[in-house]
Amino acid sequence: MNRLRCVTEYIEDNLEADLALVDLANILRMNVFHFARSFKQSTGVPPHQYVLRQRIERAKSLLVEQGSSIAEVALRCGFGSQSNFTTAFRRLTSVTPGAYRNAPE
Repeated sequence: MNRLRCVTEYIEDNLEADLALVDLANILRMNVFHFARSFKQSTGVPPHQYVLRQRIERAKSLLVEQGSSIAEVALRCGFGSQSNFTTAFRRLTSVTPGAYRNAPE
């Protein structure tokens, strides 16, 4: 479990970066296939899905702060464009980033 924590902390610290599967596997000195299988067994989701969910969670907290534009939030959470961000956000939350930001608490 300590090895898993090492990778999840790396992901959390580097959400704005390109987190390639091979780079995550290299952190634990594992081949990509074994890493992906072990990660899914430990977390219940594949590495890509885990990273995407963490990015969306960070985006939620940034959207509530109101200080950044949606495009800035997208970049700070590792999305290549506002369009990709909006699509992923809507897929996971059923609302757009703008609607999430403007929703009453």
